[in-house]
Amino acid sequence: MLSIGVILVALFAQQQPACEQLKSLSLKNVTITNAEFVAAAAKIPAHCKVAATLTPTSDSHIDMELWMPAESWNGKFLALGNGGWAGNIETRALANALSKGYAAASNDTGHKGATAAFAVGHPEKLVDFGYRSMHEMAVQSKAIIQRFYNRAPQLSYYQGCSTGGRQGMMEAQRYPDDFDAIIAGAPVYNQIRLNLATVAPQVEMLRDPAKILSPVKVTLLSNAVVAACDEKDGVKDGIISDPQMCKFDPAVLMCKAGDGSDCLTAPQVEIVKKAYAPMKLKSGQVAYPGHSPGFEPQFRVPTPGAPMNPLYADAPRYLGHQDAKWDIMSFDIDKDLPLALENAGSIVEANDPNLGKFKARGGKLLLWHGWADPGPAPENTINYYNEVTQKLGGKQDDWLRLFLLPGVGHCGGGVGPDQADWLGAMEKWKESGTAPVQVVATRAPRNGLTELSRPICPYPQIAKYTGSGDTNSAKNFVCAAR
Repeated sequence: MLSIGVILVALFAQQQPACEQLKSLSLKNVTITNAEFVAAAAKIPAHCKVAATLTPTSDSHIDMELWMPAESWNGKFLALGNGGWAGNIETRALANALSKGYAAASNDTGHKGATAAFAVGHPEKLVDFGYRSMHEMAVQSKAIIQRFYNRAPQLSYYQGCSTGGRQGMMEAQRYPDDFDAIIAGAPVYNQIRLNLATVAPQVEMLRDPAKILSPVKVTLLSNAVVAACDEKDGVKDGIISDPQMCKFDPAVLMCKAGDGSDCLTAPQVEIVKKAYAPMKLKSGQVAYPGHSPGFEPQFRVPTPGAPMNPLYADAPRYLGHQDAKWDIMSFDIDKDLPLALENAGSIVEANDPNLGKFKARGGKLLLWHGWADPGPAPENTINYYNEVTQKLGGKQDDWLRLFLLPGVGHCGGGVGPDQADWLGAMEKWKESGTAPVQVVATRAPRNGLTELSRPICPYPQIAKYTGSGDTNSAKNFVCAAR
């Protein structure tokens, strides 16, 4: 009987040349820049690593990598999303997907570096970032997988958070045939609106530094919100489980006279109130929803004299004014938002609620968002979920579900349970027909917080304590209507 070692050596002997032969693979608008067999190391299985450059237009240069297991391929393809302005290949996510048996791919969206400077004078590169790069990668990855394994993937999955969430939603809207199931976390689907709605209060604070909250004041605000709303769910745990039921007025922290570390001045109360309220234009039109109670520990406060984070400032600078020297202090949301939307809105924003084609082909869409996200507002994702259900005629939970994680920040972090196996939940849903009635999320011990688990419920349900047992254990909570 042959030993496992001998079998593996024989397998690798077959896979290695098959992998290297991919260097000569001819695909339209694709240049295979490398194809190498990578031996197993640490927790990363042996695999065929293919690097390619995609050129759907003469001004496109989309770099991608596809990692394919040398053995125990699960027969499925997993595309991985990016963050921020992208500009990189997500190798850590590739390694994680590979360890689960997936053939997985990631791309840089057609440029290098985490700014939007690439967009100026390069409309095709903006299209690549907006939606084309993920579609091209999906199509070409499937072709390479077919050649390597001599069979196509049985199912194609997508997973991403933040910009990755937007990319997933864009796929469901523009290319409903690319993926059988999509997981979109904390999606910045209307990214331009989010970015400019983030710039507005920061510029306001820079123009009037009296509105800036010090770290001490941010902590004061955070503690006050938790004190007001934590126990409304029957459990005192430092987590606001149902922010929509949290009614907190920052005016209760108003200084009686002067200023102090234990109160907020009138200008500071004003800026905090604006943080919870929708951002509106002078016309009354809502530009973007407000933050939910619980986001306060990560209140985005600018530093006078320091450049504003390009993650937000680049949208009006490069998509709107298309000028690297544009002064952020001249920002005017009533002028700059329409300008940026005119130049790039139809390319970057993934806000079409008509997912009828994706639904009709049996697609599954799982949305998730942290309630304490300081960036994209969870209410924004709720709005999209509601728009889809209205567009398609009511309840859609046989293919569309939204999960909101209490106390969780942007794509993780915060005080809440931020680790959940969304891919595992989606696999059961798509492959076994078992819809997720809850997904158990956990919090590892950190920063003085204990280990914790909670059921995350499909919106609009919330997790309710049964009244007995350890409040750190998910088994003592049930999903129920508010």
